[in-house]
Amino acid sequence: MTRTLRRVPGYAFLTIAALVSVFPLYFMVISATNTSQDVLSSRLLPGAHLIENFMALVGSQDVASAMYWSAVNAIATTVLALVICSIAGYGFEIFHSRGKDRLMGILLLAMMIPFAATMIPLFQMFAEMDLVNSTIAVILPAIATPFLILLFRQASRSFPHEIIEAARIDGLGELSIFFRIYLPTMRSTYAAAAVITFMAAWNNFLWPKVILVSNTYQTMPMLISNLRAGYVTDYGVLMLAVLLASLPAVVVFLALQRSFADGITGAIK
Repeated sequence: MTRTLRRVPGYAFLTIAALVSVFPLYFMVISATNTSQDVLSSRLLPGAHLIENFMALVGSQDVASAMYWSAVNAIATTVLALVICSIAGYGFEIFHSRGKDRLMGILLLAMMIPFAATMIPLFQMFAEMDLVNSTIAVILPAIATPFLILLFRQASRSFPHEIIEAARIDGLGELSIFFRIYLPTMRSTYAAAAVITFMAAWNNFLWPKVILVSNTYQTMPMLISNLRAGYVTDYGVLMLAVLLASLPAVVVFLALQRSFADGITGAIK
C-alpha cells in the first residue's frame, strides 16, 4: 500500500503534464467548429459551424492547391534528403579519415549559423539561376542538412564493418553494399530522418514565403498567413486551416512513431 501511495504524486504529475500537452490540440479541433467570436471567448465545447467554416475557407483560399504543393515539396525534400544525407553519413563513417572529421566539424559549425543570415545570398543565387518562384528553389536548400548527415553518421557506427568486408570479398560494389545491405538494416534510422525532414519541410514558412513571389505555388503555412493578412480575421476559419495543415504531419508521425523512437535511440548510442 505504501509503495502504491508513493507513486501517486508521479502519476498525478504525468497526468497534468499530459493534459497540458494535449489541451492546445483539443482547443484547435474545438475552435474549428466554432465561430470567430466563440474562439475569442475561449469556448471549450464543440460548435455547429464546421461546415460553414469549411465553405468560407475553400471560398476564399485555394486549399487543394496549397495542400498539393505542400505535399510535393515535403515528399520530394524527404526522399532526396534521405538519399543524399544517408550516403554522406555512410561515407563519413565507413571511409573514415582525419580529413573527413575536419569536414564534419565544419558542417557542424554551419548548424550554428541562423538561416536568416544566409537567406539573402541564397535568394541572390537562385535569382541568378532564374529559379525564383519555383518549387525547385524551395526543395534544394533542404535536401542536405548537417543534422541528418550527423544522424546517419552516428547510426553507421553501430553497423558491423565485418559485413561490409565480407560483401566486398564476395564481389559486391560499394553501391550494391549500400542499397542491398546497409539501407535495409537502417530502416529505423531512415524512419526517424523521414519524420524529422517531412515535418520540417511541411511546416516550412520563411523560405517559401521569400522565394515564392506569387500564390501559384503557395503552401499551407503561406495560406494560413494569408488568412491573417486582412483587417478582420475569422479565427474559426483560421483554426480549421491550421487543423487541416496539421493532419498530414500527425499522420506521418503516428505511422512511423515506433521506428522514430528506435532510430533516434540507435543514433544516440
